[in-house]
Amino acid sequence: MVGVLPLMEIRTLLFGHTLVSLPFCQWAGPLATDEHSDLALREAAIREAEFLQVAHLELRNTEAGKQDWPTQDTLYVLFKKAISADDDANLKDIPRKQRAMVRKGIANGLSASECTVEDFYALYTANVHRHGTPCAPIRFFQAIQNAFGTDCECLMVSDTDGSSLSSVLTLYWRNEVFPFYAGDTEQARSRAANDFKYWEVMRRGAKRGCSIFNYGRSKRGTGSFDFKKNWGFEPQALHYEYWLSSGQSLPSLNPSNPKFRIVLEAWRRMPRWAVNRLGPLLVRGLG
Repeated sequence: MVGVLPLMEIRTLLFGHTLVSLPFCQWAGPLATDEHSDLALREAAIREAEFLQVAHLELRNTEAGKQDWPTQDTLYVLFKKAISADDDANLKDIPRKQRAMVRKGIANGLSASECTVEDFYALYTANVHRHGTPCAPIRFFQAIQNAFGTDCECLMVSDTDGSSLSSVLTLYWRNEVFPFYAGDTEQARSRAANDFKYWEVMRRGAKRGCSIFNYGRSKRGTGSFDFKKNWGFEPQALHYEYWLSSGQSLPSLNPSNPKFRIVLEAWRRMPRWAVNRLGPLLVRGLG
């Protein structure tokens, strides 16, 4: 075996017909031992895209490809950096203002403990609702936990009265700790619960022997981008490459698209029970 390229077909009335490597993954492009194998994978993917008659083929890469494909390499970035086995060294490495927020969470008496996927999901759905985006179904997160086993951890940050403030689903892979999905309440920010939460993830990851903290993907110009950069992480461009069928242009299926502003605002105003039922039906088309 000299190369592999996972692909998934997405077909929805609202968001069209595409072939992606991979939906719900921040990067998952071709893996090959040499350029010839990489090219063979891409050519095979194009043949599959033509056979399925999709609008476009999307490859999500951490590095730019050497083929002349249309790209989106200014939209998403990856944040990751090395961490130490020593908590004091990691805390000292966080920039002063952000370090003060971590200490504020500690001073507020916040605590962190493992929780169930169901407890995490309650805060996750609250978070995505406030941002105007549909939620994935709970069975999606249950499947992740079943697949990763002990390398998947749900963490809950609680206030001094025991109330839930912020939660995160973290994945461990090789030497990396990766807080992948998160949610919180509206009170979390004033209590510095999110700052405390990610410090706990970093601390727990270091305790498990991880040497890389992978903060994941963020869109430029968003609050998530600014938050991660404040931790002293330098953004690394993610390179999303496209093969387009005849007459198609680069897709823009993300919340930054001005066309979606009215829809996002309407979604925020819908009752929680409605978005929790409709979200899983819509999110599969976004990937």
